[in-house]
Amino acid sequence: MSQTSHVNIVSLVGFCYEGSKRMIVYEFLENGSLDQFISTNAASSIAEWRRTLYDILLGVARGLEYLHYGCKTKIVHFDIKPQNVLLDCNLCPKVSDFGLAKLCEKKESIMSLLDTRGTIGYIAPEMISRVYGGVSHKSDVYSYGMLVLEMIGATNKDTVENPTSNTSSIYFPDWIYNDLENEQQSRLYGDDDLTKEEEEITKKMILVALWCIQSYPSNRPCMKRVVEMMEGSLDALEVPPRPVFQVPIAPLQESSTVLRDISVYIGFNW
Repeated sequence: MSQTSHVNIVSLVGFCYEGSKRMIVYEFLENGSLDQFISTNAASSIAEWRRTLYDILLGVARGLEYLHYGCKTKIVHFDIKPQNVLLDCNLCPKVSDFGLAKLCEKKESIMSLLDTRGTIGYIAPEMISRVYGGVSHKSDVYSYGMLVLEMIGATNKDTVENPTSNTSSIYFPDWIYNDLENEQQSRLYGDDDLTKEEEEITKKMILVALWCIQSYPSNRPCMKRVVEMMEGSLDALEVPPRPVFQVPIAPLQESSTVLRDISVYIGFNW
C-alpha cells in the first residue's frame, strides 16, 4: 500500500508493527464513509445528488482501474462497499480498507482462494460457487456494480421502500431492470424535476451497474471499460442482458455449499 499513489486511493501515512501493537494510519478524510455521508444528507434533493453521486462513483471506478492496471502488481480489493469508500473535504472518493485484498501478477487472471471474501450483498457469485467461473479482478467489478445500484437506491429510497410499489420482496436489481425495460422513469429517477442531462446520467449509471453485475465474470466489463462507459455517451451504451438471479444447477459435491450461501449474493433487502 505504501507504493500506491492515486487520487482515488486512500494514502497510507504509516504503521506500527511491534509485538501486539499493530496499527495502520491513513490520511484523515473529513466527510467519512460514503454510506454515512449519504444517510446524513438524505434530505437533499435527488436532482442535487445525482451529479455529485456520479462524480463519486466515477472516482471509485478510476481507483479500482488503478488497482487492477496501474500498480506494478495487480491488487484485487475483494470488499468494495459504501463503508470502504471515504470522502475528503471536496467529496473526492478514496477506496480504503485493504484487509481482504490480494496481490495478483498481471499475467495471471484466475486467482486461487481458500476462503470466501467480501460482504453480504456485494460478493460476486463466483466467490460462492465455481459454477460461475474462476475468481479474478472481475469480482471487484461485480461489487462495484452492486455499490452503484445501492447508491442510486439510497438517493431514491422513498420509491424503493414504498409499500405500495410491490418491490419489498423483489430482488432490487431485478425491478430496476424491469423498470428499465418498461420505461417506468418515475421509479428509476424518483424526481420529476430532473433535467434531461440528470436523467441521462442516472440511466447511464444504471446501465453500467447492470453490466457489472452479470453473473458470469466473462460477461462483465473490466474496470478500464467501466470507466470508459461512465465517461462516455449514453447513446453508446447497449442495454445489458438480464442478469441471472438464481443459482444454476451445481455438481452434487458443491450443491450444499451453494444452497447454504445463496443468500450471500441475492442482494439487498430493501
